[in-house]
Amino acid sequence: MPTYDVVIIGSGLGGLLCGNILSKEGKNVCILEKQDQFGGNLQTFKRDGKEFDTGVHYVGGLGKGQNLHQYFKYAGIIDDLKIRQLDNDAFDKINFEGKSYSYAQGFDNFVETLVKDFPSERNALVEYKNQIKEICGHFPLYNLRPNLGLDNEHYYYEKCVGNFIQAITPNKTLQNVLAGNNLLYAGIPNKTPVAIHALITNSLIEGAYRFEDGSQQIADLLIASIRRNGGTLMNNSEVKKLQEKNGKLESAVLINGEIIEADYFISAIHPTLTLEMTDSKVLRKSYRSRINELDETISVFAMYFVFKPDSFPYLNYNYYHFNENDVWSIPKYNPENWPQEYLFLTLPTSNSRKYAETATAMTYMQFDEVKHWENSKIGNRGNEYEEFKKLKAEKLIAQIDRQYPGFKASLSTYYTSTPLSMKAYTGTRNGSMYGILHDCTDPLRTRISPKTKIPNLLLSGQNVNIHGVLGVTVGSVLTCTEMLGMEYLLEKINHA
Repeated sequence: MPTYDVVIIGSGLGGLLCGNILSKEGKNVCILEKQDQFGGNLQTFKRDGKEFDTGVHYVGGLGKGQNLHQYFKYAGIIDDLKIRQLDNDAFDKINFEGKSYSYAQGFDNFVETLVKDFPSERNALVEYKNQIKEICGHFPLYNLRPNLGLDNEHYYYEKCVGNFIQAITPNKTLQNVLAGNNLLYAGIPNKTPVAIHALITNSLIEGAYRFEDGSQQIADLLIASIRRNGGTLMNNSEVKKLQEKNGKLESAVLINGEIIEADYFISAIHPTLTLEMTDSKVLRKSYRSRINELDETISVFAMYFVFKPDSFPYLNYNYYHFNENDVWSIPKYNPENWPQEYLFLTLPTSNSRKYAETATAMTYMQFDEVKHWENSKIGNRGNEYEEFKKLKAEKLIAQIDRQYPGFKASLSTYYTSTPLSMKAYTGTRNGSMYGILHDCTDPLRTRISPKTKIPNLLLSGQNVNIHGVLGVTVGSVLTCTEMLGMEYLLEKINHA
């Protein structure tokens, strides 16, 4: 019966980073992954010989001296990553009212670029810049410093992003522009904490990057480092049960009956799935009920496009389009008026820079729209499901073609995924885009600590801290500090 210092359940970014950190610090680590492929949402997949990202499309903070760069430097992977910085003067374009507005990199550049469209709003834009930076300054690990309990980060989880932006300016158009990338966090103006908006926006304005040839490279580099450090990774190894003895976890039981013992266990999968693995009485009924009843963010319909050779330009920016003059789409979501918004981006490859080989588009979709086919096996959902996807695809293609004439004619083929795909892939209840929904009106209930009442069970992944590459990285560090110590680990990271 194998025994380890730490067993980690799930090999998404949270699981792999915990494995990387702990194995670097001398722990004997074993990562258990139920799927054949490691990487979670870092994975890429191939269609027509082309590579597509599953979940990661662009990130911030990868420039020298920035937070994610330093975290990845400690992890030992930064020098081997193939990244491409987006356009300095327009890494995001927000389109509504028949006009596009650009997000520029660098806060002064960000302000000056938007002042061209809003000349009377300079003071508001400067105030926005200052407040975003002020908010982010209250998050210790975001700034690579120990959390000594002196910061006021809780306050910014209690303040809603909608109220925050409205207080910046009464100009409705500028309000929409400042909220225009809210598809990155499935924003709801009276629920999403301003902390999430600020942390994501700040990192991207500081520097926005794509992963050339896909984000699987992050997983591959982390896996290689874990193995070099003596760690073990086991795929096709689904955990059925976590066994307890004297109030602590003792072992993980796989569905094939194999038993793996450890001193510590880290679950980097959805918390509800973790709770299903243990009947420990140490976890109170109230805790189980709270976790199981938490709302999740909305799901997504995604499309993956393959272009004819040299037919569509590579766009070194991300394009957010809204049909209405209001970028907060979720509160007014209507399947009859779908899609109301979409994010469209071309994918960078090392083969070409002038023309795109592939592109991705995504738009919100509620799980209820596909629930009818939930119990049918993949590949056996019938003509009705295929027709549903085809009709949705045609609607989305038509919208993109209106903004980029010639887009449809340039397509070689396309592929789709629905909330059913997301549910099967992420283990969320309803195919959630970003896991559990943070609620500024009830922040304590909707924030999940990496610690549990079981003293040797910790949590990681996108539901601890916030989602996204940077959010999960910070959350993974937070998880590992429970074993290694906060000041010790931050010292190692800062001096990598």
